[in-house]
Amino acid sequence: MIYLDNSATTEPDPQVLETYVKASSRYFANPASLHRLGNEAEDLLETARSQIKGLLGYERVIFTSGGTESNNLALRGAAYANQEKGRHIISCKTEHPSVLEPLKQLEKEGFEITLLPVDREGAINLDELQQALREDTILVSIMQVNNEIGTLHPLARIRSMLENHRALFHVDAVQGIGKLPLSEGERPDLLTVSAHKLHGLKNSGVLAANKAELEPLLLGGGQEGGLRSGTVSVPNAAALAKALRLATPKPDHLKWNAELRSFFSGYKDIYIVSPNGAAPHILAIAIKGARGETLVGALQQEGVIVSTSSACSSRNKQASHVIEAIGLPREYRDGTIRISFGAMTTHEDVLELKKRFHKAHQTIKGVEPS
Repeated sequence: MIYLDNSATTEPDPQVLETYVKASSRYFANPASLHRLGNEAEDLLETARSQIKGLLGYERVIFTSGGTESNNLALRGAAYANQEKGRHIISCKTEHPSVLEPLKQLEKEGFEITLLPVDREGAINLDELQQALREDTILVSIMQVNNEIGTLHPLARIRSMLENHRALFHVDAVQGIGKLPLSEGERPDLLTVSAHKLHGLKNSGVLAANKAELEPLLLGGGQEGGLRSGTVSVPNAAALAKALRLATPKPDHLKWNAELRSFFSGYKDIYIVSPNGAAPHILAIAIKGARGETLVGALQQEGVIVSTSSACSSRNKQASHVIEAIGLPREYRDGTIRISFGAMTTHEDVLELKKRFHKAHQTIKGVEPS
């Protein structure tokens, strides 16, 4: 089986699994307990926290259950904590649902939300962002990498634009961390990371923060500095630190992306959706006059696993909000699939995809395989 759906989730790295199992066996105690075993668990938790802070370059790291919770804490937590300064928030129409849905909720609660449009490549217009900024803007949330088509947003320029503004800058970096570098000049005030997108474990993530005031969403025992109540999973924290230490950008992804772009350009009914200069580990294409799920099924019959778009919405029969926002030609809108590489992807996988795609293409077009 050729697995090319790494933007949905990645296979856990064996070293990460080993770390998790060891920590679960030895450091099973509650890190808030005062006895020796609790102290040992707390020491490991704080070691993991310190490592992640160093790797990401942040003053604070709040352990969460993953990207969705981290995004909710960033958006709603920052909105509630800063509402006396203003109630205006800026984001983008192609953000992940774990950003868009909390914003809808905040709008119901009286906050004003501006969602910036995007062009055919999924990019925002920085002049429009500048014009949208107001004195009462308290938060700007723009993702690092679009999860469906791989568009990269200019984080350094956005951060520079906000340098002398009171608004906090949040970035959903779930699709970028571990695959693309994040320079000091790009680093936002709030950063969302999810472990299972970088060969870590599900239900594990962090919200990294610098100069950001937040209100907690979960109330209880006051763990994580009062911002995320609930017993912290020490094994998950240690495994996430391990995954981040192992994660590194793969130069081969750029070469393989270019190779596949050239390959798909040979099909008259294939439209390459991902813009030039998109994240190298994501390539979205669309087939004319066919449904994406049909192509996904045909490829699966050939032993290749890809997805239609975001795994969070791929079972929803409605058109992707990202595809709608970029204005993809109507004859291609239903036929989008996403190919995504991970650290375990090989060139042989790419070669096999090319070989097997032709047969899948013939199948959905009703052509007898040659």
